Amino acid sequence: MPAGVYNFNCEQGSTFERVIEVTNNDDTIKNLDGVTARMQVRTSVDASSALVEFTTENGRITINGELGTITLSLSASDTAGLTQGGVYDLELVDASSNVERLIEGNFNLEQNVTV
Repeated sequence: MPAGVYNFNCEQGSTFERVIEVTNNDDTIKNLDGVTARMQVRTSVDASSALVEFTTENGRITINGELGTITLSLSASDTAGLTQGGVYDLELVDASSNVERLIEGNFNLEQNVTV
């Protein structure tokens, strides 16, 4: 199944948190036990480095397997350090190292005025 398209809006200098509910084709909750996730935001698809990286290992992604949810989070100090948005994709990796691109899209940065 192709990745879904979803655009994120992130406010510079504010805490960023989004909860994504993952479902099966029949709209039942997908059990994510044993799954890890990774997501990179880059200025463009072919950019050589990431602006920010989310992984289960670095704590920016939390998975509740039984509820089928993925929580993405950045602290206010992390978003304060961003100077531009870009594009992203979010991948799931199962225990057999199979990779599924779940969603993709734009990661828009709304710059703050008050510092």
